[in-house]
Formats: sequence, structure tokens, C-alpha cells
Amino acid sequence: MEKEIGKIQKRDDTDILIRIDDFADKRGLTIREFVTSDRYTGFTKAGVRILAKDWPKFKEMINSISDADMKDVAVEEQKTLPEESEEMPDY
Repeated sequence: MEKEIGKIQKRDDTDILIRIDDFADKRGLTIREFVTSDRYTGFTKAGVRILAKDWPKFKEMINSISDADMKDVAVEEQKTLPEESEEMPDY
């Protein structure tokens, strides 16, 4: 069984692919990089596989992450930078 859940673009030629599959007769969730280029198209070694037996624990861990935990610090810092019109103190 293979069921693609979705993908996230990492670079122009690389996506992070999430799918449910069977490997060595064991079902699991696979999160791997997938490259599309002139030289190679397919999965890379970069990734992780969560076995079905570990799914409840993995899901619990993922669900424990709040939106606040995932706030992008760089974006928040940029929002607090002074406007160009504001004078910066001399040091």
C-alpha cells in the first residue's frame, strides 16, 4: 500500500514527501526528500520512517506543539525593528 499524504517544497528541485507505505511488510509513515533533476529523480537518503506501532506516540508528540511554539522568530524580530524614519542611537 502506498498513499501520498502531501508534500512541501524545500527547494526548486526538492520536495519533502509524506506518505503511508509498506516496507519489509511493515506499515509506516515515511517523511523523505524527493529530488527531481536531470541527473536523478527519486527519494534521497534524507528522511525518517515512523512505524505504525509508533504512530500513536508520534501523533501525541506532534499534537503537543502549539502554534505559538512554531512562531518564526526571525519574522517576529523583523516586526520589532525600528522604522527607517526612526533615529538610531549612536554607540
